[in-house]
Amino acid sequence: MTDTVFELRRYTLKPGAREALIAVFDTHLVETQEAAGMSVLCQFRDPAAPDQFVWFRGFADQAARTHALPAFYGGPVWAQHGPAANETMLEWHDVLMLKPATAESGFKAAGHPRLPPGTADLEDKRTYLVAVHHLAPDAVDAAAASAAKAIADAVSATGGEVLASLISDRSENGFRRLPVREGECVVVTLVRPAVPQAIPALEAALHEIAAGTGRAPDIARLIPTARSLLR
Repeated sequence: MTDTVFELRRYTLKPGAREALIAVFDTHLVETQEAAGMSVLCQFRDPAAPDQFVWFRGFADQAARTHALPAFYGGPVWAQHGPAANETMLEWHDVLMLKPATAESGFKAAGHPRLPPGTADLEDKRTYLVAVHHLAPDAVDAAAASAAKAIADAVSATGGEVLASLISDRSENGFRRLPVREGECVVVTLVRPAVPQAIPALEAALHEIAAGTGRAPDIARLIPTARSLLR
């Protein structure tokens, strides 16, 4: 089943703790989350923010999310490895709950298998961009979808491939133990540049899109970890 609910999760970590979190996450918390009924889609380092860990996960729908999260966080794997993960974190509440802007704009398949636990990071690491554009909090889904299309068109015209075009899912959070950001409307675009040389032009194009609030978009260059499906 294709995922229709997504989370963009951005953690602020204790100084120097990112590699410890990635070791726990990539070794113990990938297949085990998927066994509980969710998709671990991609996980990244942010080179400009050495104390940030960024990742996306997906769910078939809201009912699947409400079932999968307590199953995992109340289960034995998190009981064993969660304390080590939590020990690395200062903030874990920067979470956007999202849905596809259109029926076809959810995550594109990575096209290759996940590498096994213990895989070393590649020497030649591909850079991705993630952009968060902020709309008025009361913007309707049609306005968010229209903004998402304008952003995707600008990316395509500037040497980038849109891997996901997502807008806020303002459904009730079915697992309050893990908070999500509420009271806002965003467009999240995940971009794969055709070549590294296209990145500055893509960033400029993303900055030029006016999404409705006058607030500058949040744009980050991201490097996948070794076990990310996008790499």
